[in-house]
Amino acid sequence: MSEVRDYASSLSDVASRKFETFSYLPAMNADQTRQQVEYIVKQGWNPAVEHTEPENAFGSYWYMWKLPMFGETDVDLILAEVDACHQAHPKNHVRLVGFDNFSQSKGAEMVIYRGKAV
Repeated sequence: MSEVRDYASSLSDVASRKFETFSYLPAMNADQTRQQVEYIVKQGWNPAVEHTEPENAFGSYWYMWKLPMFGETDVDLILAEVDACHQAHPKNHVRLVGFDNFSQSKGAEMVIYRGKAV
C-alpha cells in the first residue's frame, strides 16, 4: 500500500488552505491551465470567473467577475477574462468555473491565481 500523506492545512494559516483537487497537485503551468480551459469548452460548459479575498475563500459566496460567458468557446478570450480579473484584483484568489447546463451544477472549478494573505 502506498503511503498516505497528511497535507498541512488549517484555517489559521491562510496560505496553506486547499480549495479543490488541483490545489493538492504542483502548480499548473500556462499550457496545463489552457488544457483545462479547453476541456471545459469541449464539455459545452459555460465558463465564469469569480474572485474573493484569501481570508474569505472558504465562504460559499465569491464575487462574480462580469456575467458568465454563456456559450463562449474562445479559449483565449476566457483566459483573457481570468487575467483581467486578476489584474483588477491582484490580492484576491481568482477561479474559473464551468457551469453544466444539463445537470444545473458546476462541472469544473479551479483556482487559477492565489492571492496573498494579509
